[in-house]
Amino acid sequence: MPKRTMQGTVVSDKADKTVTVRVERRIMHPVYKKFITRSKKFAAHDAENRCKEGDTVRIRECAPISKSKTYEVVYDDLTNA
Repeated sequence: MPKRTMQGTVVSDKADKTVTVRVERRIMHPVYKKFITRSKKFAAHDAENRCKEGDTVRIRECAPISKSKTYEVVYDDLTNA
């Protein structure tokens, strides 16, 4: 089964080898038919501590690293670091 990948913005890089990434998605309201933005924060593993606050990064699902970390940062052309 393919691993889920998402794109988001780093909102915190204070922890060692961990970044908090906010992923936003747009959904249509079921009654009013207006598009609204929903966001969720994920803890992602950043082994090299390259990501800084405000960077746009891509995260990929992986095996659990800790209680809250089940995603890892994918270093590609999208990363500003």
